[in-house]
Amino acid sequence: MSDILHRVLSGERSTAVAGDGNMLIMADGRRLLDACGGAAVSCLGHSADAVRQAIRDQVDHLAFAHTGAFTSDPAEALATRLVSRAPEGTGAGKAMFVGSGSEAMEAALKLARQYHVERGEPDRARFISRRGSYHGNTLGALAVGGHAGRRAPYAPMLMDVGQIDPCYAYRLREPGESEAEFALRMADQLDTAIVAMGAGTVAAFIAEPVVGATLGTVAAAEGYFRRIREICDRHGVLFIADEVMCGMGRTGTLFALEQEGVHADIVTIAKGLGAGYMPIAGVIASEDVVGAIAKGSGRLWNGHTYMGHALATAAALAVLDTIEKDELLSNVGRMGERLRTRLVERFDNHPHVGDIRGRGLFWSIELVADRDGAVTFDPGLAVAPRTAAEAMARGVMFYPGQGSADGVNGDHVLIAPSYTSTEEEIDRIAFTLGEAVDVAIGGAHG
Repeated sequence: MSDILHRVLSGERSTAVAGDGNMLIMADGRRLLDACGGAAVSCLGHSADAVRQAIRDQVDHLAFAHTGAFTSDPAEALATRLVSRAPEGTGAGKAMFVGSGSEAMEAALKLARQYHVERGEPDRARFISRRGSYHGNTLGALAVGGHAGRRAPYAPMLMDVGQIDPCYAYRLREPGESEAEFALRMADQLDTAIVAMGAGTVAAFIAEPVVGATLGTVAAAEGYFRRIREICDRHGVLFIADEVMCGMGRTGTLFALEQEGVHADIVTIAKGLGAGYMPIAGVIASEDVVGAIAKGSGRLWNGHTYMGHALATAAALAVLDTIEKDELLSNVGRMGERLRTRLVERFDNHPHVGDIRGRGLFWSIELVADRDGAVTFDPGLAVAPRTAAEAMARGVMFYPGQGSADGVNGDHVLIAPSYTSTEEEIDRIAFTLGEAVDVAIGGAHG
């Protein structure tokens, strides 16, 4: 009997005791190939020696110094590295570091609010996001999220947020519509929403460049984010890019927005930033945002006790060093293409796989009862969780999701293996997923 308040109170759970490369080792000796990084976290696997050593070295010198009075070398170095690598247009921005993606989104929302107040526009206090998004589990982050199931228990506590459709081609692109037409139609919903809410009241628009957990690695159509950037600029609305899951190399570039040819005013990052070795998230504010604060109060109105933590920032710096030194973004590209190929080979004509989508080492398959009409399974059948359970029994871990169609209906399985993945591991991932899907769906129908 555990004294931990686990996410699920009933049943037993395995105890992980060690990591070895891309394997997690259980107390009973089982070795599980981690094909999802927990939740796209463990991008360097579970035994990155350089990161472990960086943490040991840092704790021997300094573990914690409160940022109300002090800074630290690793925090300064990490901020410099990230700002210098941010998409063109970020300019001479600045970064702050907190403990989780949810905290980062809360900080981003507060930063957007402060920006407008500092500029003499205090009426800008509203936000617009997208249905089917996920931005964190704290109240502000949950409010701007768009997953109906996750929001439902807390709905009376959440602030009112405007929402538009995601750029989700599988379910929202119309027959005969070109990619460019679809991109503009989806993006122009933002313009309509801003006008309807009152342009002078909107602080920011929030979106994941590649939607992660809730929709299952949905990348936007070509040109979508360029149009979003134009609309935000026209109305004086900030663009907050949530790269908590899709950033830090997961899609093949350090920042996912690099592939869209635009920059965000504020970017949130986490997961792959610390690669699971320390809990850390970041917020990068553009030169324009920082400048407004510098010319105004000159103070950041939001802070946390553990922000800029020396151990966490040292670990993150070592993660970035490893990605660069070992040329892992190139491996993400190569192994990502191999994964795409293997998924298409296995599932392209599968009667219960409606869509195969992703970018880099960030892929999903959407499971459907009938692919001709994109008909979802009854959520009570738990097809995605069943699939993940069958794969786990075969020694491979995936990340299942439900609610991708409308917040309740829809099943997908997300794949986010380590950047160090080998050809053999990628092949095993695709093969095992194929077996698991067939057994799980057969059991659901049975």
